[in-house]
Amino acid sequence: MGWFSKDIATMDDLFVHTLRDIYYAEHQITKALPDMIAKATAPELKQGFEMHLRETEGQIERLRQVFRQHGVEEKGVTCPAIDGIISEANEIAGEVEDKQVLDAALIAAAQAVEHYEITRYGTLVAWAKQLGREDCAALLQQNLDEEAATDEKLTSLATGGINRRAA
Repeated sequence: MGWFSKDIATMDDLFVHTLRDIYYAEHQITKALPDMIAKATAPELKQGFEMHLRETEGQIERLRQVFRQHGVEEKGVTCPAIDGIISEANEIAGEVEDKQVLDAALIAAAQAVEHYEITRYGTLVAWAKQLGREDCAALLQQNLDEEAATDEKLTSLATGGINRRAA
């Protein structure tokens, strides 16, 4: 089912489709993070990626709760956007030899992922509220808050020295 599929007829259909999109995306992120952890050389970056992997696993569990609360099947739909972001990150990381530059590239790639997730969760929170699903909105808001906090931490790592060491 694509974004402009005839299978999306109602706001509820759109909400469920987007929920399945972010569910797929979170699973892809849990597959990508171990590689990013292995490639990171700055200890604080490695630690941040490890922490975010644990957070992502918790976010997936919250998404499972949303599926149950909303009464729909728990499943993902392929998300070309996250696949592209992860693919681009892998491509760029494979081309960087200088480890300090690689750390800066990993932060940029991670922030691209975070920004995608922030847009999805922000939309889902708004739609859940519109659909009268405050219970779902509360869980999705927790994920959104974690994603925003991760983005802020990545910015702090970048501006706190990683980008300067890469320059």
